[in-house]
Amino acid sequence: MTNMDKLYDAVAARGPVCVGLDTDFSYLPEEFVKSELTAGENIVRFNKAILEATKSAAGCYKVQIAYYETLGLDGMRAYAETLRMVREAGIPVIADIKRGDIAKTAEMYARAHFEGDFEADYITLAPYMGLDSIQPYLPFVEKQGKGLFVLVRTSNPGAKDFEYEKLADGRHVYDMVGDKLNALGKGYMGERGYSSLGLVIGGTHIEEAAEIRARYKDSFFLIPGYGAQGGTAPDIAQYLTKGNGGVVNSSRGVLLARKKQPGVAFDEAAYNECVAMREAIADACAKL
Repeated sequence: MTNMDKLYDAVAARGPVCVGLDTDFSYLPEEFVKSELTAGENIVRFNKAILEATKSAAGCYKVQIAYYETLGLDGMRAYAETLRMVREAGIPVIADIKRGDIAKTAEMYARAHFEGDFEADYITLAPYMGLDSIQPYLPFVEKQGKGLFVLVRTSNPGAKDFEYEKLADGRHVYDMVGDKLNALGKGYMGERGYSSLGLVIGGTHIEEAAEIRARYKDSFFLIPGYGAQGGTAPDIAQYLTKGNGGVVNSSRGVLLARKKQPGVAFDEAAYNECVAMREAIADACAKL
């Protein structure tokens, strides 16, 4: 089985919620922080509490490296420890690193994030420099079953600056990128009918949702934009196939859920948010 097969099974078992452990130190409750520990050590304790509380209601976790890089070596130790503890729990974990560079540099990035201290099950990539910037990751896909999520149509407002530009044949730029990646991904199909080369498809722009899902039937989606960025369950449901075929990321909405649930412990509030999100998406999928 490929890691994308395992992600499909995780979604089938626990739902499509992807908890973003994009943990800024300011997100930690003041009373939780231990002054004798470093910022990174406190973040690991917080992440572990979130993991333990939400793992029954989350299909996977995503760790955004920038939140850890900002703390220097202390943060990178926290990053490595966070990846390790999610993987040891037997739960799929995505390293959100958005790398995109020339082939030899990409080879180094692949080794750095698919092996060693920073090993993850999946990584995110930016394809702007072309398919030769993706190729060095494919041996890890082929030999180890690793997974990729490549940016196609993102959730930020600036997606309109480049991704929506029209080509001479009438397609958008994001269509061209998606088509090329989808074709490349057909060489790495898994048992569950999805390629190990997945696509990042933002959930905040819904006009083309049905078309995108139909166009890339065998591509697994990483869907950012739920909650804090404005994406709703009915929006998101259109990018899934019978409730699967994608994972829906929520970071601040889960990590800071206590702010909307006064008097509830942060980890319990995070669990409540995951369950509510999962149920809302399932209900929206059932209505399609």
